[in-house]
Amino acid sequence: MDDEAAYQELQAYTLTRGDAEFLHQYVVDAGTAQQATVETKPIALTFALMGLYLHVVHGWTGRQVQRGHMALARSRQAWPSLHLPDARGTIGPMDVMAAAPGPDRDAAIRAWCADVWAAYDANRHALHAWLAERGIQPS
Repeated sequence: MDDEAAYQELQAYTLTRGDAEFLHQYVVDAGTAQQATVETKPIALTFALMGLYLHVVHGWTGRQVQRGHMALARSRQAWPSLHLPDARGTIGPMDVMAAAPGPDRDAAIRAWCADVWAAYDANRHALHAWLAERGIQPS
């Protein structure tokens, strides 16, 4: 299994969980940020980093992040200038899928998010300011 196949299996796993936390949002955000390139649409990278930032740094659930995405998607935005780091973390979808389904895999998903966010942390201030300008107060 390669990372792409593991990512797809991970998406299927989280979609079937039916959890109130909505782990699926974390998987989408971590996967998008980890695989981003200069060709990635600004909205995709911004939303992925927004999700990781709000979850990892401020403890938002996936459901709360999803609501934030929906609120921002209703209007046209000027996207922030974000830095793409060369390294995007040491944990990937295959590592997450290696964990046993249930609490262990769910914890691996959260660890993956933290790992990817750490690689992008240089964007913290720009992202925080961008969110504040749009009325999203993470605390």
